[in-house]
Amino acid sequence: MQVSKWERSIYRFFIFWYICGVILLTFDLLPPWLEWANVVFLITSGSLGAIYLIKNYYRIGIAAALFIFFVSMAAEHFGVKYGILFGDYYYNAYFGPKLFEVPITIGFAWIMVIATSHVMAVRIFPNSSILIKSLTAAGATVILDLIIDPVSFIAKEYWIWTGESFYYDIPLYNFFSWFALALVFHLLLFHFTKGMVSNENTYWEKNMYVLYGLMIAMFCVIALSVNLFLAFFATIVPTLLLYIGTFKHKEFFNDSSKKKQSI
Repeated sequence: MQVSKWERSIYRFFIFWYICGVILLTFDLLPPWLEWANVVFLITSGSLGAIYLIKNYYRIGIAAALFIFFVSMAAEHFGVKYGILFGDYYYNAYFGPKLFEVPITIGFAWIMVIATSHVMAVRIFPNSSILIKSLTAAGATVILDLIIDPVSFIAKEYWIWTGESFYYDIPLYNFFSWFALALVFHLLLFHFTKGMVSNENTYWEKNMYVLYGLMIAMFCVIALSVNLFLAFFATIVPTLLLYIGTFKHKEFFNDSSKKKQSI
């Protein structure tokens, strides 16, 4: 399937923005007047996830992206307002305009998380049942959260929890709620897209595969820079196992020259 110029351009823009973000956030060089850069980063990453869903699943992909956005925003709203699902917390940084008292960028972030973890599950268990793939994808989602939340809370104070726990005072049921919500998203996505994956359109699937690792890498680097060693090891070990699980499907990496796509 032909990849358009604008698709390559938005992915290249994200890579550029990602590299800048890793440098600025790791060395704490982001000035206050550049806080809007986080908004651009989250919207762009979420847009990449939405493009993947739409390019591979067409109208169902559009519905999936909208469903993930609004349901995750509603879930985050209940978390912020009532302290359920994700714990008692509040946002402490500017992430753009809000909907349901939650920055809309959080909805974009959820689209990215679900799209990338979806691809990881597809790569590990391409011929398994919907339940197995959904459980794997939900697990991959929680692995991301294991590093995103400690870094965002402890290192950057993007949001603040008011409770206590052994894992950086992040409520443990936050991770169970992430798993449960992600499992619902993935069960529905795998159910309604069964048999719809296009073997010819691998460009965005590969982008999501890489994007999952890029997100893990960025937050792990920041975690190491502020000595969040527990978060680093709790994330990097299962992440390596996930990627090792994809290596058995070598056709994913060895497309024919006709299908080979460059960034």
